[in-house]
Amino acid sequence: MQLLTNVQQLNGELRVPGDKSISHRSIMFGSLAKGVTKVHDILRGEDVLSTMQVFRDMGVQIEDNGDLVTIHGVGFDGLKAPENKLDMGNSGTSIRLISGVLAGQDFDVEMFGDDSLSKRPMDRVTIPLRQMGVEVSGQTDRDLPPLNMHGSKELKPIHYQLPVASAQVKSALIFAALQAEGESVIIEKEKTRNHTEDMIVQFGGQIAVDGKEIRISGGQEFTAQEVVVPGDISSAAFWLVAGLIVPNSKITLKNVGINETRTGILDVIQAMGGKIALSEVDDIAKSATITVETSELKGTEIAGDIIPRLIDELPIIALLATQANGETIIRDAEELKVKETDRIQVVADALNSMGADITPTEDGMIIKGKTALHGATVNTFGDHRIGMMTAIAALLVSEGEVELERAEAINTSYPSFFTDLEELSHG
Repeated sequence: MQLLTNVQQLNGELRVPGDKSISHRSIMFGSLAKGVTKVHDILRGEDVLSTMQVFRDMGVQIEDNGDLVTIHGVGFDGLKAPENKLDMGNSGTSIRLISGVLAGQDFDVEMFGDDSLSKRPMDRVTIPLRQMGVEVSGQTDRDLPPLNMHGSKELKPIHYQLPVASAQVKSALIFAALQAEGESVIIEKEKTRNHTEDMIVQFGGQIAVDGKEIRISGGQEFTAQEVVVPGDISSAAFWLVAGLIVPNSKITLKNVGINETRTGILDVIQAMGGKIALSEVDDIAKSATITVETSELKGTEIAGDIIPRLIDELPIIALLATQANGETIIRDAEELKVKETDRIQVVADALNSMGADITPTEDGMIIKGKTALHGATVNTFGDHRIGMMTAIAALLVSEGEVELERAEAINTSYPSFFTDLEELSHG
């Protein structure tokens, strides 16, 4: 349990941990490429470490000296059957994307995860993989983990329209399609983060993207690369919001990833009237320095095609909305229900217990601001983003303390979170 209380101001400069999505994929592509890939500034959170261990279990040599990760790639054909079950920990990214990698491997494998992951439906991945010729089964009709899987060396290409906007499902199918015989076509419901597509090109592969349509041919080979991972905008989001809502604050975040499929939170901050500025923009690395200051905010509506561009930031955006004048409405975000927790309900319950006025809806929430917050006991339920959102909310508490149960969940994506918070508090 972690005790949290308010602060007078936040000031200073930070480098947030490496982007989680890019960190996962750099290990995957490095393992599937031929040659030695070097990855700088990787995120060493528990989710990414799960991906690293899974590829080690399949025979890939990966060294991490704490500064640089070196991956001795084996190509798609070099993966070996693991001796044990593959432990995905808490990581939905790991189990979904690696399902796509395993689709073209003709060995038996069982993938399992922690209590939280075991409640997350995998049918959105398993249904199309079965169409491609993969034998896969999970628990209940939603294919909850553990998943038992046997891939095929003769995968059929697929023409598939995604029923949900999900970068994880899209990426899983892309990994499978790379091992199929012929061309696959994947059509997105809404455009989602495109790190997998970017990395295919970076590692020397080919992919055609036209709007929401993706075409990809099987039988490709990748070449090892040097990868520099930019800071994770999902982690930066907590400090962006803190800098906007804690009085007398100014925070500068260096080297934050600003991939266009991930910057919805910056659009929302601008729509709400937040003081935010980008500098040192690197168009090739898709990164920038971002500075925010305490601001007078107004409510807004968040819906439609912006949702996939900020799906992971919605818990902290909900807190931001509690400190804005007027009403904020979040719609079209039913995907939040199948994250590490049902984030619609858990966010509403956590913030309402602290004095917020949030009404959960079927696909989002209605948030009435501006509200004063007070102490409460909040459980993360093992969800790292709920933990960090609560810690930022506690900075505003005018009376009492916030007790955060299962605070260790934050290590999933941001092991140095509380150290960085301490630094800004004394900045």
